[in-house]
Amino acid sequence: MQDADANTSLPTCSVCDRNTAARSSRSGVFSTKNALWEVRWFCYICSTMLPTRSYSPLSQDNGSLSARDAARHTAGAKRYKYLRRLFRFRQMDFEFASWQMLYLFTSPQRVYRNFHYRKQTKDQWARDDPAFLVLLSIWLCVSTVGFGFVLDMGLLETLKLLLWVVFIDCIGVGLLISTLMWGVTNKYLMKHPSKDYDVEWGYAFDVHLNAFYPLLVILHFLQLFFINHIVVTETEWFLGYFVGNTLWLTAIGYYVYITFLGYNALPFLKNTVVLLYPFAVLGLLYILSLCLGWNFTRGLCWFYKFRVR
Repeated sequence: MQDADANTSLPTCSVCDRNTAARSSRSGVFSTKNALWEVRWFCYICSTMLPTRSYSPLSQDNGSLSARDAARHTAGAKRYKYLRRLFRFRQMDFEFASWQMLYLFTSPQRVYRNFHYRKQTKDQWARDDPAFLVLLSIWLCVSTVGFGFVLDMGLLETLKLLLWVVFIDCIGVGLLISTLMWGVTNKYLMKHPSKDYDVEWGYAFDVHLNAFYPLLVILHFLQLFFINHIVVTETEWFLGYFVGNTLWLTAIGYYVYITFLGYNALPFLKNTVVLLYPFAVLGLLYILSLCLGWNFTRGLCWFYKFRVR
């Protein structure tokens, strides 16, 4: 009876749960932490070794959705499930979200490989776990408070800056960019326009969040250590705007590249290489800024101070 209870409390993979249950029954003592890593190992095998054909509610004999499956796979149902889990921290996998944040710097292709696996098993590209969004919000709040400290802002000014950055820079601009990319990709980058294949708006928002995280860490965290001593000083000098503008180039370059990887991972899109074209503009603007002595970080600091007046 104890073994049955232990097995039912273990996390399972929707594809390989039988294998996991069999291994847990043979091993006798099976800790939850070990079970978690075993399930992820099976999930990795599923995502790399199983056939790409996956279960879909469309794969019935008559080729149509049942009423139950149709209701479960609507955009409204997915949105409701996501928002409901947003307040249930115990159901969030923060460890896996942290793993994604790490690999967005070192190997972002692995992150989108997991998105492909989610499509195979859950029939949706977008995340159904808001843990990544929660961790990103924490990073954003902490780094913005650090910016307020570096810029010598008071408590009220820092709070105003935090509200601006969270609700306008992150959420507002994120919704705008996601909607724009969602419309452009569905209209111009589809291989074969069809009702069966489309870019989910939630996936477009996830791509933006993935690309925004390295930009946030570079410009809102790493740059803080250089602002008052190198980048923004009383006298303008080459090393200052060279370091600052190089950080900007790296951050925006990450954003463009991770955005490209996100849409390139969708097998029904074509000509996604056009999303890399902004690199040419970035390189030209970077060289021009060094030649003319433009300091983007100084402009950002002035803009933040102007916001909270």
